[in-house]
Amino acid sequence: MAAKTNDYTKMMKDMLGAFPVDTSAMTEAFKTQASFADKMSKVVLEAAEKSTEISAGWTKATIGKLGVVTNVKDDPADYTKAMTDFASAQAEMSSESMAAFAEVAKKVQMETVELMLAAGKDFGEDATKAVKKATDEMTAAAKKATAK
Repeated sequence: MAAKTNDYTKMMKDMLGAFPVDTSAMTEAFKTQASFADKMSKVVLEAAEKSTEISAGWTKATIGKLGVVTNVKDDPADYTKAMTDFASAQAEMSSESMAAFAEVAKKVQMETVELMLAAGKDFGEDATKAVKKATDEMTAAAKKATAK
């Protein structure tokens, strides 16, 4: 005598089938998130590109100035002057480069805040639509179930 086992898979399928599910809300949420990620990636990549340009320019200028320091001098005092000139030029380049990095960071911060505000608004609208649609569908399903 074999005991009949319950088919839980079928039971779950039937139970979940009784509740209407519309995946369009999830699709819209995914599209909104993907759009946000795309925009953020552009901000990050642009900042990385600008930072790289600043670093490369700073390095190139430093190497150019260092060449003057390494040249042979007739008077030992000329070495001191060359080092002093190099240190002065390096301080100025450092200041300029740091200011340029700060501008890049400021731009990234402003664009990120703008994107976050826009994304929050978009996500809020998507959530409101999804909740309203789900409520309407559940109400319709409940009415249909009680009418039977």
